[in-house]
Amino acid sequence: QAQVVESGGGLVQPGGSLRLSCTTSGITFSRYDMAWYRQAPEQQRDLVASITTGGTTTYTDSVKGRFTISRDNAKNTVYLQMSSLKPEDTAVYYCYARSSLFSKWGQGTQVTVSS
Repeated sequence: QAQVVESGGGLVQPGGSLRLSCTTSGITFSRYDMAWYRQAPEQQRDLVASITTGGTTTYTDSVKGRFTISRDNAKNTVYLQMSSLKPEDTAVYYCYARSSLFSKWGQGTQVTVSS
């Protein structure tokens, strides 16, 4: 059974850094495009960053230059390195795995940026 599990969230001060990890099982990870989304309270879930099977990355404008998405196919894991964090980055961050035949969301990990 496919699983997508996020980790690495927590409380961080403005200007700080966090690295989120998303580990998958039950799928052929290298064949999946991966993405990070986030959802703040009473807001819609928005795309933050994505990485294709070939390593092409995209970012929403508000995180460009601060966040980096990467993947390690040997570890079935995608990462989101977040730096220069701002209070407006506070949200639940979700990992999303997608192929042409199947997709799966993780349960999310809370990121809170506050002093």
